[in-house]
Amino acid sequence: MNVGAEAALPANVEGKTLPSLAPMLERSMPAVVNISTTKAVAENPLLNDPFFRYFFQLPHPPRRQQKNSLGSGVIIDGQKGYVVTNNHVIDKADKIMVTLSDGRQFNAELLGADPEADVAVIQIPADNLTALSIADSRMLKVGDFAVAIGNPFGLGQTVTSGIISALGRSGLGIEGYEDFIQTDASINPGNSGGALVNLRGEFIGMNTAILAPGGGNVGIGFAIPSNMVMTLVDSLVEHGEVRRGLLGVTTQDLTAELVNAFGLKSKHGAVISRVEASSAAAKAGLEPGDIIVSLNGRKVKGSHQIRNMIGLMEIGDHVDIGVIRGEQRKTIRATIGKPQRQMLAGDQLHRTLDGTILATTQKGQVEGVLLEKIKAGSYPWRVGLRPGDIIVSANRYRTRNLDELRRVIDPRRPLLINIQRGGEAFFLVLK
Repeated sequence: MNVGAEAALPANVEGKTLPSLAPMLERSMPAVVNISTTKAVAENPLLNDPFFRYFFQLPHPPRRQQKNSLGSGVIIDGQKGYVVTNNHVIDKADKIMVTLSDGRQFNAELLGADPEADVAVIQIPADNLTALSIADSRMLKVGDFAVAIGNPFGLGQTVTSGIISALGRSGLGIEGYEDFIQTDASINPGNSGGALVNLRGEFIGMNTAILAPGGGNVGIGFAIPSNMVMTLVDSLVEHGEVRRGLLGVTTQDLTAELVNAFGLKSKHGAVISRVEASSAAAKAGLEPGDIIVSLNGRKVKGSHQIRNMIGLMEIGDHVDIGVIRGEQRKTIRATIGKPQRQMLAGDQLHRTLDGTILATTQKGQVEGVLLEKIKAGSYPWRVGLRPGDIIVSANRYRTRNLDELRRVIDPRRPLLINIQRGGEAFFLVLK
């Protein structure tokens, strides 16, 4: 008795072949690659401080060890060897190795990365590559079938399927710019940078994150929409970065109370609460109290959508803004401007910084908060701080910008800062 033969599923039922994703996956899976990275990390961050090494008589530079990580990527241009992945997959990597589904391996070159949207483009010198066709993610609907392809846990290519559970997810705090596709197709560690495809095998999104307290999958995964990914690709390839511009407005979502107060018929849109002086918005004539209801003809549901759409535009781009002002509805054209450098008087953060002007460092400098100006004779000057010093951490927290510095400061307590000065670094307690 052949039990295996009896238990096997029939190849067809009533003369019809059973449905299968196999033919689509045979075409699509070669376009999804495995990515492994290597980066050198110091054994202990304190060993980077020359004063620390001198005090403890440790003259030698710190030993370095290798840290490896795994992720996935998607081939989007087979002729040029372009592969998209998540920025966090390749961030600060010294070496990026791409493994194709046929076993070939290549060292990849980083062409550009955007940490804010968590998208990066790398290039491999390979022939005979299979690239995914790109779908228009604006056409997606909740309930559409979706298939996730990636490299979870370093196991090799794995496929999971499900549906699109929601669209336009934002406010999760995962990335700076969020407009996620939510899916119940299992996305696990290592899937990052892999492909979310439709049943035609077209690229609809890039697997990015899971929402689970324990790090496992509970049916809530997120992918960056294909349109958002591809909008960033050209800029990343050409410039190595996304040169975002600024509209110069602060907006807030419409609550039921605001809808009534403004006499609106719908809560879709966002109200402008602030217009920055000399910004693109101010020059175009936008005013506090204007209700933004559309951008370039696309309806606006809330503030997050404005941030995402403006965040995908570059300096010099034009945007047609549909607004409701009083009982009038009008369209105002604005030209996206250059971001204005944020500067702040130090005493607004901590009393011991009185006499300083702080600013986020510019491109090419060490990431941190720059001491732009220091008043001679002030407390910061007397304790040894000088213009050009960069605060890279405060109260043992990394501070890459003014917002991060603000979050870790307690005005009631002394302030411990780590200063980078040229090739030197030292800690200082301000009290």
